[in-house]
Amino acid sequence: MRYEVLGPLRVIGEGGPVLITSQKIETLLATLLVRTGQVVPTDQLIVEIWGQEPPARVISSIHVYISRLRKLLRAAGAEGSPIVTRPSGYLLRIGEEEFDAHSFQNLAQAGRTHVKEGRFEEAAKSLDAALALWRGPVLGDVHGGSIIRGFVTWFTELRAECVELLINAQLHLGMHRELVGWLYSLTSEHPLREEFHRQLMVALYRCGRQADALKAYQAVRSTLRDELGLEPCRELQKIQHAILTADARLDQFSAAL
Repeated sequence: MRYEVLGPLRVIGEGGPVLITSQKIETLLATLLVRTGQVVPTDQLIVEIWGQEPPARVISSIHVYISRLRKLLRAAGAEGSPIVTRPSGYLLRIGEEEFDAHSFQNLAQAGRTHVKEGRFEEAAKSLDAALALWRGPVLGDVHGGSIIRGFVTWFTELRAECVELLINAQLHLGMHRELVGWLYSLTSEHPLREEFHRQLMVALYRCGRQADALKAYQAVRSTLRDELGLEPCRELQKIQHAILTADARLDQFSAAL
């Protein structure tokens, strides 16, 4: 069995992906998945599925949906019943390797460790493998309450951090020319995320495009001033100064410029 949330919600059983036709069952499964190994109280499940307007016989409805989800997972090949009933709610038990979110976290942590140790080739491999697990926005079009929204926000941020780490590792490996196009796309997609702008400036400078690197600085400066009334962070200002003075440390992409 394989449970995937790094994209549209998907359960892959012995015969391939399992079709989930009910939006409420999708929300129920998504809520249990993002709290894997923890008891989700019944009242929280109700809010995730129905919001603040639950049906009159909501407890009976929860029982029905739990029963239908158990049948779906058994039909997909789950051993026994991964959904456990507790006095206060329900618990989903799955293996560490059955959940793509866990796989992503493990690979990202390995990459983070390799970066700290200066093992950039190993870091790039781990981080690239982590990002390869993503198929689209977290949970696709599954909507819910604070549990699901919090998970989506958390993992969206983890992905962006993973991308930053991967690019840093690749810059250390001298891949600046290959990264320029991707970094232009990332700075457009995340205009307030200053690290991507910093990486773009370094990559452009290393490609012999000093003027473009300085234009990139002016672009992010204008965005920050217009959107937030702020000047670029200290690290961006240091990179700009390093470019203006042709600081040799830019060639090593030191985080301590």
